[in-house]
Amino acid sequence: MEGGGVAVKRAGGKRRRRRPSRRSGRAASGGRDRTCSRSPPPRKKPGSGEALEQQEEDPEYNGSEDMFGNDDSFSGDSSLLARVEAIEQRCAPSPDFVLDSESLESRTAVQLQSSEQTLPFAESIPCLRSGTEYDRLSSIKEHQESSLKAQDDDGDLEDLPSSQLLFLKQSDECFAGLSATADVQQRDCHMNGCLDKTSHQSFCHETEHNKKDNEPPTGELSTVALADPNRRKSLKDFLKSAMTGNARAPALLVSKSRELKEAVVAEETGLAEETAGASFVDIGPFYGLPTKVKELLVKCRGIENLYDWQHDCLTLESLKQRKNLIYSLPTSGGKTLVAEILILQELLCRQMDVLMILPYVAIVQEKVGNLSSFGMELGFLVEEYAGSKGKIPPVKRRLKKSLYVSTIEKGHSLVNSLIETGRISDLGLVVVDELHMIGEGSRGAILEMTLAKITYASKTTQIIGMSATLSNVEDLQHFLTAEYYTSNFRPVELKEYVKIQDSIYEVDSTAENGFTFSRLLDYKYSSNLQKIDPDHLIALATEVIPKYSCLIFCPTKKNCENVAETICKYLKREYKTLREREKRDLIEDLTNICNGRLCPVLKRTIPYGVAYHHSGLTNDERKQIEEAYSSGILCLLTCTSTLAAGVNLPARRVILRAPYVATEFMKKNQYKQMIGRAGRAGIDSAGESILIAQAKDKQLVRNLVHSPLESCYSHLLLESNRGIRSLILSLVGLKIAASPAEVHRFMCSTLLSVQSQLLPKGKSLWDVTVEVLQWLKQNGLLKERTKCEREHPSQDDLEITHLGQATYKGSVDLAYCDTLYADLKKGLEGLILESCLHLLYLTTPYDMVSQCNPDWMIYFKQFNQLTPVEQQVAAAVGVPESFIAKKASGQAIRKDVDSGAVGRLYLCFVLHALLKETNIWGVAEKFNTSRGFVQTLLNSAAAFSSSVLHFCEELEEFWVYKALFTELSKKLTYCVKAELIPLMEVAGVLEARAKQLYNAGYKTLAHLANANPEALVKTIGHMSRRQARQIVSSAKMQLAEKAESLQEEAEALLQIPADIP
Repeated sequence: MEGGGVAVKRAGGKRRRRRPSRRSGRAASGGRDRTCSRSPPPRKKPGSGEALEQQEEDPEYNGSEDMFGNDDSFSGDSSLLARVEAIEQRCAPSPDFVLDSESLESRTAVQLQSSEQTLPFAESIPCLRSGTEYDRLSSIKEHQESSLKAQDDDGDLEDLPSSQLLFLKQSDECFAGLSATADVQQRDCHMNGCLDKTSHQSFCHETEHNKKDNEPPTGELSTVALADPNRRKSLKDFLKSAMTGNARAPALLVSKSRELKEAVVAEETGLAEETAGASFVDIGPFYGLPTKVKELLVKCRGIENLYDWQHDCLTLESLKQRKNLIYSLPTSGGKTLVAEILILQELLCRQMDVLMILPYVAIVQEKVGNLSSFGMELGFLVEEYAGSKGKIPPVKRRLKKSLYVSTIEKGHSLVNSLIETGRISDLGLVVVDELHMIGEGSRGAILEMTLAKITYASKTTQIIGMSATLSNVEDLQHFLTAEYYTSNFRPVELKEYVKIQDSIYEVDSTAENGFTFSRLLDYKYSSNLQKIDPDHLIALATEVIPKYSCLIFCPTKKNCENVAETICKYLKREYKTLREREKRDLIEDLTNICNGRLCPVLKRTIPYGVAYHHSGLTNDERKQIEEAYSSGILCLLTCTSTLAAGVNLPARRVILRAPYVATEFMKKNQYKQMIGRAGRAGIDSAGESILIAQAKDKQLVRNLVHSPLESCYSHLLLESNRGIRSLILSLVGLKIAASPAEVHRFMCSTLLSVQSQLLPKGKSLWDVTVEVLQWLKQNGLLKERTKCEREHPSQDDLEITHLGQATYKGSVDLAYCDTLYADLKKGLEGLILESCLHLLYLTTPYDMVSQCNPDWMIYFKQFNQLTPVEQQVAAAVGVPESFIAKKASGQAIRKDVDSGAVGRLYLCFVLHALLKETNIWGVAEKFNTSRGFVQTLLNSAAAFSSSVLHFCEELEEFWVYKALFTELSKKLTYCVKAELIPLMEVAGVLEARAKQLYNAGYKTLAHLANANPEALVKTIGHMSRRQARQIVSSAKMQLAEKAESLQEEAEALLQIPADIP
């Protein structure tokens, strides 16, 4: 494919089946019906070294004896041979009747046609064309005996019964004779039916006429030969002779166990072949997809042509064979489009569900919005699994297939539920974006667990992994049993530069020191400006803005804000006049989002087209700023490294403020992610990155830009074996493994087993597995069955406890499961329900306590604002009023109080205020903390409340919590007034947008689903057509999903039970 045009290829319309050989034709037929038939497997010829059961040989058969006696039937029709003989006699002329060969041929055809109505086996009547026909028929027995002898050396025919081998051997000889005698003048056509009830196939045996000295000339019919009773042999006798040979053929014996094993192998092979090939249905010209997909890509994405590498990747033989695939390209190379086409193939052509795993909630929401329009047009569902969203286990759809778009954590829970319900095989494809995250902390361990379970539990699920920063691909290939595809393609050229003092060097791997001098900066800075901006950030930024866009990556959040404000102080006033009205609207929107409050820094920088972007923003603020940057209202963002791994916000120039992330020196993967944002396909002709470094860091920077990418390593053993403990607990809970040996067998399929160098010195994987099992038993999460508890002596001996079951079902960290159980148990003794404060305390995340540094005066003030009943909650959880008062007054504390409970209660007060006010800005000011921290706390509490709910569902003693936590989880997820919740279920609609829609009259999901995008653009302020179409498509998808669920639930209720007594 030249010029980057779209490669239109049928990926598998009428898939070419391998033409079965004569030896495998019957076996292939049997393979296709293997699921419906219980016929015994074909016997296999043993090798010379195999020990077989011996069979006594039958006495040699006497050819003169009639084995059939008076019964001449072999197919249930007692008159078969009689009819053969009668027709043979009718066809045989009298001795004095002579015909020429042409007349004889026409007469034979007439006779066959006239007998078609009464003779069901007319195709087996021979055409007699010469007087030597019966001479050859009499020699068939010799061919049969020779074929029996030949089959001993023919290992290829060992899959067929012996009776079939005789017949096929004769067929092969006759076909060989045909090809060797193409110039034969006379042919003998013998159509011998296979005489099989299930397969009536006609074979034409054509052999050369053997001339003898005493025979008549070739062109004449010898009446003597036809009339001579000694030369003429009855067809009935011939058929009996052939059947006798078949019956006499020895049947090879194998052991019953071997026979069963072969049947199982054959069945699995048949299933794999069926899944790999026949299940793909070509429904259109665009890689097997309908033309509508191509039209949607043009309409929704503006993509008219595919890159050459995308076509090559989509047509890989490994993909056609359903092999797992890892592919790696630079950022902005178009990796996601390939994954989306593969997803559509799975949903539409193979009719299987798909799971797409993405690293962050924001990316999940963006992807759900982007793919909803495809789902509505093409007839599949797009379901969001992020935070507390997503039903576990997913609803089983009977009419439509589902695309589950999830975060790493929710994807793991979803896979667990599919394995537990026996539906993992419904998952045809799993796509993992940013596969390199498998080597990043606890989230990487969860991703490894998920992929290991899929590969172990489902042999039909295909895994596709993609990343821009992969190093030790061989380990990942081994782990996933995957093929690998890579390319250096980038739609826009990227040039890398390093700035040291006043000089800019281009990164050049061919240069002696790794750098080539590019230019010298000669900016006319005043002495004051030189002190404020010694790194020339303002000059480097103004070289590209406002005409082009620019990103400046900073080490910390505070540095982002300072850099943005500093740059704006020295920009010319002309910057404020560009798109002035749109900037005013943006400020107004941000002010409304924050209930009249706006960050002072943003208020000063946005008029210049500059803003900052980091985790300190609320979700609504971040979304507004991203949309303004994408549309060109903002031309410069100062940001942290989190933007590099988040939503796609490319720029003409990317500046790295320093080679540090926080206080740590930057890693190569982080560097590549950041500079990968440089260059916008279709907009920029080139992209460039500039890394600002100090002279003292020159060598470190040289190593950074020229070093290989960091390898991905398993994190199952990090943090005191935290990952492997959770994994093994879930294996027993899911019944994937029920004994130490089975657990070890599973562990051998993990990335950790591939990277055995990570194991503790002197310990094997078996040793580590045994240690973890022992720890789980000691902590009451697993137990061993005693001999009396086992129904059978060979029964597996590992069993999960109720606490262990609740822990893995709720995805609760093993470090906190005991504490959570104790808190819930204690809560039952005196649960205070006058407000939600007590429930909020129980769902406050344990891992957020370490980030909490209470302001004791605020703590005491908030405590005094509680009602008397609410104040009892503090005492109930172990934090007395006296303790808070003494802390606030600075007095010494003699009585020990659990610091964890103190921190959780403080965070609980923050959440309580948030649910009452539903305003992050106001709560952040009240507790003197950043709004970003409040937003993070809210997101974590929503996710943890969902985990606590699933934890309680598995423990009967906590039944009372189920309904309570269900409602609380919904409140924490949306944290808005109840009337806005239906609108916020739509992907891409946050609180500010929901308020706009509600005030404009769009108050329900149905209103949005039936809205006109053009009307939304006119009615809702600052909404683009793309956003309007996305919101309407997402609303339609939500409505369709709910309607589908209700319809299937109704059909299930009306279905007649199969076990009615």
